Amino acid sequence: MKVILHIGAHRTAATSYQHYLAENASRLHLRGLHAIGPGDTCDTLMSGISAECDACPAQGRPDHSSRRIERYLSRLSRDHVTHLLISDESLAGSVRRNLHQHGLYKDLGERMTRLHMAFDGRIDRVVLCIRSQEGLWASALASSMAHGHRLPDPDVLERLSRAPRSWRDVILDLACALPGVEIQVMPYEIFGGLPERLLEHMTGLGEMPRFHARAWLSKSPNRERLRQILACRGDERVKTLAGAGRWQPFGSDQIAALREAYADDLFWLRAGAEGLARIVEETGPVRTGDHPAPDLTTRGRSDGTEERHLA
Repeated sequence: MKVILHIGAHRTAATSYQHYLAENASRLHLRGLHAIGPGDTCDTLMSGISAECDACPAQGRPDHSSRRIERYLSRLSRDHVTHLLISDESLAGSVRRNLHQHGLYKDLGERMTRLHMAFDGRIDRVVLCIRSQEGLWASALASSMAHGHRLPDPDVLERLSRAPRSWRDVILDLACALPGVEIQVMPYEIFGGLPERLLEHMTGLGEMPRFHARAWLSKSPNRERLRQILACRGDERVKTLAGAGRWQPFGSDQIAALREAYADDLFWLRAGAEGLARIVEETGPVRTGDHPAPDLTTRGRSDGTEERHLA
């Protein structure tokens, strides 16, 4: 059985992708593919593996997780499953933790080492979804404000825009923690709105179902919604969020620095990433745009692609 780990997805894309997997579970099972998401990985199968579990009870320790995982894989094999996809962005670390540490997945190496040990080296491929730091941090900050956090201070924005840790560092940590495991890198700007294409590349199982492939869930709040949130809290800085559309908290110089960092990451990946990883960039006619429109509630074209006929 091939075990594929999918991590680091952007929250909106991840939520929509989990919806796609759940709605197509029976169709995927016919292809020999079984996918599990956050409810399974965090609450049961992966209990005791994450770096925050030092105080876990004995049944949550990694050695117990290893035995639990072995029994689970054996059961799937008996059910004729040939590919197991573990799709959970939080296995790499939470977005909230990234914001707190002002950097990308700083404890990823420890997390992945524990995972590698728990699976007894049976992970065949890890798929890392990356996104431009400019869009990633802006979306993360907007979502954090929607969940009760305050408007970020200028020094926080400056630290994020000058953070030395890049996607290249994340990939180097992955390669070190998961020796011999194939690393695929999938840009959000290409695959964020195409879950079926993402799944095709991750699994190599050919064309995947298009049903429920264009739902756009858990969008980050736009400027109008953020103004409502701040106004309800009595935050006088609500005036700084004037205008419409997606909120961009960074200044022009900060945006330039963030874009340069991402461009460096992409250049390194396209140059071969020192043989450690392979970037997948789809250039065919069916491709998502750089960013979904701010007020879209569905992804992709509205021409009936889910039902495979023209509208």
